[in-house]
Order: sequence, then structure tokens, then C-alpha cells
Amino acid sequence: MASITAASMSLSALSFKQSQVAKSFSAVSLSVKGRSFPSLTARRFNISCAAKPETVDKVCAIVKKQLALPADVSVTGESKFSALGADSLDTVEIVMGLEEEFGISVEEESAQTIATVQDAADLIEKLLEK
Repeated sequence: MASITAASMSLSALSFKQSQVAKSFSAVSLSVKGRSFPSLTARRFNISCAAKPETVDKVCAIVKKQLALPADVSVTGESKFSALGADSLDTVEIVMGLEEEFGISVEEESAQTIATVQDAADLIEKLLEK
């Protein structure tokens, strides 16, 4: 799943195979519902890919366990740690659990940017790529 965001336009639910996504480009052309848009410079775009569903599911399970949430509480990629009742110490413990489960090391600066389950899953996949 990829999303492309421009200055005043947002498109989501676009899917690409890895071979179709260029790592660097200078311009893109866009066609939506039969309407063509001229080539746009890449500096106006931010392209981001969501983490794999299995990564998000693992992070959800770890968050639920670390926060000792009841079975009836739903945890999804959009779930904010603060909305689930996590304080700063809980967040540190969640990050430690993620580091242990995925065999990664999260820098403090990166850990401070994690607000949602999806943020955590995206960071994990980024670190696993290295």
C-alpha cells in the first residue's frame, strides 16, 4: 500500500509491486479516472509505504500485552499509545519489547517519534531493511 501526497492533493489505496517503484525519480505523470495530469516534479511528493500487515499484527499483540489490555479492547495500526492509556514509561517498555521481539535497536530519537502502532511497525520495517 502506498500513498502519494502533493501540496494540495492526496491519493491513497494505490498498490505497487516493488519492481514498479523507482527509488529515485525526477518527475511523475498521473492519470486518475481517465483524466491525465501533466508531469509533476518529484520534490512536491512524499511517498510512503505502510508496514506489512503481519508486522502491524505483531506490534498490536506486543502493545496489548505490555499494557495488559483486556481482550475486548481493539488495537489497530491507527491506535495511539496515549489513547490506550500508555504513559512515557509504558512507551519505553513497549519499545524494549519490540526491540527484543524483532532483534532491532531503536535509537532514542526514533523512539520519541512513535505515537501509534503504525508508526512503530513502519520504524521496525525500516530498521530491518538496514
